[in-house]
Amino acid sequence: MTPGWAEALAGLAAREALARAGGGEARLEEQRSAGKLTARERIEALLDRGSFVETGMLAEHQCRDFGMEEKKFPGDGVVTGHGCIDGRCVCVYAEDATVLGGSTGRVHGTKIHTLLRRARENRVPVVGLHDSGGARIQEGMDNVYGMTGVLAEYSLNSGVVPQIVAIMGTCAGGAAYSAALADFIVQVEHTSQLFVTGPALAAEVLGEEVTNEALGGCDVHARRSGVTHLAARDDRDAIALIRRLLGYLPQSNRERPAAGATDDPAERTVPELLDIVPIDPEANYDMREVVRALADGAAYLEIQEQFARNVTVGFARLGGRVVGVVANNPAVGDGYMDGAAAVKAARFVRTCDAFNIPLVTLVDAPGFLPGVAQEQDGLLRHGAKLLHAWTEATVPKVSCILRKMYGGVIPAMGVHEIGFDQVFAWPSAEMQMVRAEPAVKILCRRELAAAADPQALLQQRVREYRELYLTPYHSASLAVVDAIVPPQDTRARLIAALRLLDGKIVADRPWRKHSNLPL
Repeated sequence: MTPGWAEALAGLAAREALARAGGGEARLEEQRSAGKLTARERIEALLDRGSFVETGMLAEHQCRDFGMEEKKFPGDGVVTGHGCIDGRCVCVYAEDATVLGGSTGRVHGTKIHTLLRRARENRVPVVGLHDSGGARIQEGMDNVYGMTGVLAEYSLNSGVVPQIVAIMGTCAGGAAYSAALADFIVQVEHTSQLFVTGPALAAEVLGEEVTNEALGGCDVHARRSGVTHLAARDDRDAIALIRRLLGYLPQSNRERPAAGATDDPAERTVPELLDIVPIDPEANYDMREVVRALADGAAYLEIQEQFARNVTVGFARLGGRVVGVVANNPAVGDGYMDGAAAVKAARFVRTCDAFNIPLVTLVDAPGFLPGVAQEQDGLLRHGAKLLHAWTEATVPKVSCILRKMYGGVIPAMGVHEIGFDQVFAWPSAEMQMVRAEPAVKILCRRELAAAADPQALLQQRVREYRELYLTPYHSASLAVVDAIVPPQDTRARLIAALRLLDGKIVADRPWRKHSNLPL
């Protein structure tokens, strides 16, 4: 070795060791004792063994005020780089709460938004592991470059490469907004919180006394706000969910999700559907059992499972192909659609369309939920989002009506005119703008008023109306549905449709800068 090299390499090794030490062994142990992995342990658990290549390891903040000169750490509180998940290249960053609370300053933010830009330029997914108290106030307005650059790059990446964020500690302020700009948020129960402004500011400005958990815990965002897509028991469970979720997504919007080999026959009949789904349209059941019965290997990754539970959305495979599922769930609120369900479904539809994932709907809903509260909460605006999403989506779209589809649910869940390629119905299906009894009361009001026995006449006319207009055979005669399918043949028919639509080409649409989604 030429003289001088040993000293140079030793100096590099010392600096790299300092970077790997984060905020010091005491802080790392404090993190572990709280039931959390450290930033580097998270990356190690996420990526294929030995695949991580770190970038920006020795970057440091340049602030000299408020004692910051003595608080320099190589890496500046975030570990960035790229590696592989199941052999697929991904860009990844993990904020390090042991270094200045994981706060975002100019250099910290620059490392992240440089990585985000690199992911877009190279068409690979991004995984962000968040554990940050927010903006680093010691850097004043200088941290705007770092933080705002992250927000801009997340926005530019939207619909180009999949972006998955895990909330694994505190995630506040600008960091919370960057998480909200991602495609999917995985949040760890009990040890993580996600909010724009924390409890201290809520107390100061509004006089509200609230804990971190009540303000932004996993239960709040998974059940009430709908911000969180997947809830995890702990850090390792979050990482397992990320790896599983990524398996349903392509590298970028220029690819399709990889088809998987399956030993589940495409022609498999599903006779158990006759037991799962009661033929009585008023009897309830859990639609997720139907999805699992149809899916390859009964595997279904439900998204936003605890939010707007009257509709279920998620990923499955049919004949090896990845599909996005949107299905009414009669087990919750009789399957009525409402504003929250429409927003949940619309967001999922747009995500699937962005990443070339075919969509399958399973329909069983009596309509949109009526009432003052829904109308005042913007039901029209929220429902319009779903109609807009379906019409814009160019991926293959297949619908199957199980028992009932009334009123606004007709365009909201799948007919040809909203852009669906194939529409099937079970023999039990009923579909019409208005249910039989209300329709008869309107159409036959004079006849009923003059009848000697109005109730008997009403029942007679309802039977006639149902037999004439509500049966799937009426819809089939008008080509509203393409085929009436026995329940046990649903899986085979869906797979056959998706196989046909595999090469779908959409005609050019009118030029526009972008649509005006009813936000």
